[in-house]
Amino acid sequence: MADLIIRGGTVIDGTAAPGRVADVAITDGTITAVGSVAEPSLDGVAAQEVDADGLLVTPGFVDIHTHFDGQVTWDPIVAPSSLHGVTTIAMGNCGVGFAPAAPDRHAWLISLLEGVEDIPGTALAEGLTWDWETFPEYLDSVAAKPHTVDIGAHIPHAAVRTYVMGDRGADHTEVPTDDEIAAMAQLVGAALSAGAVGFATSRTEVHRTSGGDNIGTLTATDAELLAIADAMRRAGTGVTQLISDLYQTPADAVAQSELDLLERFVRRSGRPLSFTMQQAYHSPDRWRFQMDWVDRMVADGFNVKAQVGVRPIGVLLGLQATANPFLLCASYGEIALLDLPERVVAMRDPERRRRILAEHAEIAAGLEPGILQQIMCSADITFEMGDPVDYECHTDRSVGALARAAGADPSAAVYDLMLERGGEQLLYLPLFNFAHGDFGDLHDMITSPNVLFGLSDAGAHCGAICDASMTTSSLVVWSRDRRDGEPVPVEQIVHGHTQRNARHMGWLDRGVIAPGYVADLNVIDLDALACPPPTIVHDLPAGGRRLMQTARGYRHTIKSGAVTFSDGEHTGALPGELLRGTRLAPA
Repeated sequence: MADLIIRGGTVIDGTAAPGRVADVAITDGTITAVGSVAEPSLDGVAAQEVDADGLLVTPGFVDIHTHFDGQVTWDPIVAPSSLHGVTTIAMGNCGVGFAPAAPDRHAWLISLLEGVEDIPGTALAEGLTWDWETFPEYLDSVAAKPHTVDIGAHIPHAAVRTYVMGDRGADHTEVPTDDEIAAMAQLVGAALSAGAVGFATSRTEVHRTSGGDNIGTLTATDAELLAIADAMRRAGTGVTQLISDLYQTPADAVAQSELDLLERFVRRSGRPLSFTMQQAYHSPDRWRFQMDWVDRMVADGFNVKAQVGVRPIGVLLGLQATANPFLLCASYGEIALLDLPERVVAMRDPERRRRILAEHAEIAAGLEPGILQQIMCSADITFEMGDPVDYECHTDRSVGALARAAGADPSAAVYDLMLERGGEQLLYLPLFNFAHGDFGDLHDMITSPNVLFGLSDAGAHCGAICDASMTTSSLVVWSRDRRDGEPVPVEQIVHGHTQRNARHMGWLDRGVIAPGYVADLNVIDLDALACPPPTIVHDLPAGGRRLMQTARGYRHTIKSGAVTFSDGEHTGALPGELLRGTRLAPA
């Protein structure tokens, strides 16, 4: 008798094959049969049954780009990812994390994650137990704690560098000695042997500590990186993940130089590699330059992928968020520290509203193009977040476009919207993947065979970004509700979130609904699937702030055969495990 049978759902099996109505049987955490009830293996009574008639049955989603490195040490639920059908995560991305960690580096590592990933330093200081020093010890610490999801961890370059070089490692202009390079390579090799899923690094000026210092890995030399590549080759396991400024540089020579470095690394390591690919407003076609290189590398036999978000990477603006367009206005600064209700009252005062808007116009006129200018002056690419959130953005539906159509001032419209819901209203500002004001280029990105669905940044950017819901919104936007262009079949979207990601990471035992695979599954009411707007909650250690977004439409999420969530509520089950290294495909 099976432990669990899911009956009569439309099985989207993760391989991109057409969906079919079938039953799915599970025993001892493994899928044992997929077929009709008439088949002997599915004929009979299970200990538990789920009626999936009219519903989709998909593999559990695999999120390969998260920053839960701190959160998993105190939070078994691993939300918000687990609320959006995710059953496996990879963390330690972008070269930042908390191990290895010499005792005198704790504060610096916290400042790094606070600056790079907008995770409250007070929450990290209170929540992290630091019952580890080495990376293998960190893995042991994570493995000892129960979770709703399976967890894999990259060894982060920034932590390795400072562990070996001390304060010098935090300075990207410092060149390590030969002995220091050898020590870094040894640490990476030992981490891979202990079960690290890969090595991650950062080469972007965007990544800075809370004090504004560049990340130490920014300009790591060939000697440093290729020694690590050699360590990966010797280990014979692990992937490489990185972020670089190559996606936003307007200079072909700079971008090509960075791609040449990546090629040298891939050739030396012999291991799979993925990197962040986004579309910047000032360099809207750079992503195609990158994609052409990826396609050539794949054609030459190398396992290289571009990691993309399935919707625009967007910052959230609001009175409770990290950013809002009026932060630099003196008349706003006078009230910025007031409690939210008092601040809303002050902002509703007509005279203060007039002053703030006048100051905003003056400041905006003097800003150079860049992220600050976008945050302050981009009503034409700013969108109201209703319930449910409409993530298929188009400039015709922006706050600015709607304000002008009504004869109103766009900046004033943004101001007034932020005061709604008692000042809790959030606005969505796409920073990347929206250069032409629609989803045309994004469609081309996500339908490439050589991309991975990633960049959720779940667990990070606690006051600015809430993209952990990408799994949910992608099914809604691309496969169910697409209205401004060509849809993407649901089978392809599911494939991108499941088998393709799992296969790249070397987790060959999941991401597919077939006998022998890990029983990670979602039962989804596609018609009801929706993302309510994110909210600000204060549930991190020390009352730390973060953005939280739930989902509607997930009837059940199943991890290793155990139902972890039903209708959005945690069942109490914590079957998740630490994933050490690769996983073999079923025989």
